Amino acid sequence: MLNISKRNSGIVVPALLAGLSLIPLTAFNAHAQQTSGKPGSPGATMTIPGQQLPPPPQQFRGKIERNAAQSTPYWPARVVPPKDAPNILLIMTDDTGFGVSSTFGGVIPTPNLDRIAANGLRYTNFNSTALCSPTRAAIITGRNHHSMGFGVVAEQATGYPGYNSIMTRDKATIGRILKDNGYWTSWFGKDHNTPDFQASQAGPFDQWPVGMGFDYFYGFVGGDVNQWQPNLFRNTTAIYPYYGKPGWNLITAMADDAIEYMKRITAIDPEQPFFIYYVPGAVHAPHHPTPEWIKKISDMHLFDEGWNKLRETIFANQKRLGVIPQDAKLTPWPDDLLKGWDTLSAEEKKLFIRQVDVFAAYWAYTDHEIGRVIQQVEDMGKLDNTLIIYIAGDNGNSAEGTLVGTPNEVASLNGVYPPIEAQLKFYDVWGSDLTYPHMAVAWTWAFDTPFSWTKQIASHFGGTRQGMAISWPKVDQGQGRCPQSVPPYDRYRADDPGGHGHPRPTSGRRDPAEADRRCQHDVHLR
Repeated sequence: MLNISKRNSGIVVPALLAGLSLIPLTAFNAHAQQTSGKPGSPGATMTIPGQQLPPPPQQFRGKIERNAAQSTPYWPARVVPPKDAPNILLIMTDDTGFGVSSTFGGVIPTPNLDRIAANGLRYTNFNSTALCSPTRAAIITGRNHHSMGFGVVAEQATGYPGYNSIMTRDKATIGRILKDNGYWTSWFGKDHNTPDFQASQAGPFDQWPVGMGFDYFYGFVGGDVNQWQPNLFRNTTAIYPYYGKPGWNLITAMADDAIEYMKRITAIDPEQPFFIYYVPGAVHAPHHPTPEWIKKISDMHLFDEGWNKLRETIFANQKRLGVIPQDAKLTPWPDDLLKGWDTLSAEEKKLFIRQVDVFAAYWAYTDHEIGRVIQQVEDMGKLDNTLIIYIAGDNGNSAEGTLVGTPNEVASLNGVYPPIEAQLKFYDVWGSDLTYPHMAVAWTWAFDTPFSWTKQIASHFGGTRQGMAISWPKVDQGQGRCPQSVPPYDRYRADDPGGHGHPRPTSGRRDPAEADRRCQHDVHLR
């Protein structure tokens, strides 16, 4: 049982949104209890105040006599959300730097993230933990990742508090909270919050999505997965939908399953709101887009001028869009770490362009499939009252591809670094199921523009700053606007249950009063 005091009740949905204060759904709980139907009838419903979850058992108010004819049944009222409570679609991609998407100055087209930003708000000061599992633990609970046992990724758990990957039962996920308030709840894609030592079909399953308050799970458990032949689960059952289906890809299959899920639950109860946590494995390695998307991006020649020019282009785009200050200075290129593009050989350039084309295709492909899910919400007539949060990345772009990239990320993690000539043998199949590829670090550095450093580096915004857009058409948000400061993922921390918030300390933080009043310019270029 989770007890929530009145002081804590205001953190329920801000916890889901990890500190976003656009609109706390728990404001609905301040209203008087809402009921419908005759009390005791099978169709009776009620809302709950939310101070205790699950709510206490309802008292039986019927009558039990010697036989059925003399007795009076009394069904407990079904718990439902308050009237007009929105649907929630929470989207978060993987390993996506601030400068990747076109929405935040990148050159890779992301029309669906653009769509959410144009119809709502674009956030430029939203921060992650620089690692997958910790960010994800924070976003589904609203608590500091250490209080959830995820000071590191699940695979690196140790037997110490804050680092053991164990979420204790006194800390509920947003899935559990919304489920107990009458929502449909589901999780699609990456689950990096199940302890590595419990990630098998033997269980236990209490820290799998279906044990953490999510009615339905379709995805994989762990840090990454082969998108062509994934270790895939429906709830806790391993499934193999790709057998006998050449060209099958999880990015598309995941969207298909989410669309089918929405059709199914809407057919059962069109009035019951849903919460969908949609977290594809892209663009974490392996980079596995379809050949059609690789060709589409390659034909655009986005990267022919190299990573130094790409960085300058992204930086100029960001100023044009107003997502960084007009007087911002681009951090210097780390010549002591990374080669300049003009110093490379023709063979190196050929390989590196192939690597980044496949990465970009993976990101564009993923945004396209996310767009299909959003379109389904609109096709069902539910877009107006659906709160869509689209977060580009659980951390910055990944530098785990080595200085020269790799056709096999697992090999590089084990200290095997194929030279350029060996990698070129995979040129034509790069991104296919014959590879498990990642790109050179210099591209990663460019995609984290305007910041320095990358994923895993929590001291610099290249590892922690994420682009985000939020849309809720029913609520006037000032379309296309950039709001003021947005706190980190752990905005509502375990040591701050009142939700007052303690943003992570950083050096040289700009006075909020200096921020541009159209876009948030609390951007630290260091």
